Amino acid sequence: MERFKMIASVYGFFIRNNKILLLRRQNTGYEDGNYGLPAGHVENNEPLTSAFCREIKEEIGIDLKQEDITLAHVMHRKKEDIRLDFFFFVEKWDKEPSNTEPEKCDDLQWFPIDNLPTNTIPYIKTAIQNHTLKKFYSEVGW
Repeated sequence: MERFKMIASVYGFFIRNNKILLLRRQNTGYEDGNYGLPAGHVENNEPLTSAFCREIKEEIGIDLKQEDITLAHVMHRKKEDIRLDFFFFVEKWDKEPSNTEPEKCDDLQWFPIDNLPTNTIPYIKTAIQNHTLKKFYSEVGW
């Protein structure tokens, strides 16, 4: 039986006034120049909600409480590897998000949720569309 490693990632849906917060990646080696969500990988022995709150603090400087987030969408994705992506809807936050990793992000702004930039990462666009359709689960790349 072949063994494989599955990578888990967490992503944030920050939505207000029918706009969603996106960041443009730079100098990461992955999807640079394209827009994605505030996100990151789950570390070993770390619960999803803790990973999500940690990554949001690192990327956009927001301290979140676990009671203010809701799991909104799960994506099982295959490209070069196999991934489980967990998208959390953020109910409320205490201040305006800011770019706290300028070495990895060169733009952070709100976009109309129904008119995303053309250079939005395709699976991110799919996840956002699924969230607006209230679709909880999707599979991409299989």
